[in-house]
Amino acid sequence: MDYLYAPWREMYFNNKEKEDCPFCHCTENLNEDEKLGVIFRAKYCFGVMNKFPYSPGHFMIIPYEHIENIEDLNDEAWIQISHLVKIGVKILKRELFAKGVNIGMNLGSAAGAGIAPHCHYHLVPRWSGDTNFITTIANTRVCGNDLKKIYNKLNKAFLTYV
Repeated sequence: MDYLYAPWREMYFNNKEKEDCPFCHCTENLNEDEKLGVIFRAKYCFGVMNKFPYSPGHFMIIPYEHIENIEDLNDEAWIQISHLVKIGVKILKRELFAKGVNIGMNLGSAAGAGIAPHCHYHLVPRWSGDTNFITTIANTRVCGNDLKKIYNKLNKAFLTYV
């Protein structure tokens, strides 16, 4: 069996200084949206850029309520999150010209959730031929885009929906 490792994420998992929940940190610091990468705020949830993106434009949609199990979310929050996932896919395709989008949730640490106690959706824009092995063989992640420009573009695009 072959194993592929992701050593660039060690900094995240071994960071003893991190807040208990970075998503709750975003919820509590409403005046730091740009610094934290918050691209929109809605009634029940918000969107935030991933600090360790798998591709440029990778963001998450997160309920304000610190809740692990989606089955415990109230229906209004679930409906709004689901609606904004749909809008997010549309925006990624229109604004970043993504040819596809991976969306998903890792529910629980056994399912691979890095921040298991606070459920969240990932939206990862994809393009044909956007994967390569430089990350696994050279401990390097290649990002051919200015992430600040992407943040501004997504933030502006969501203003018309939220």
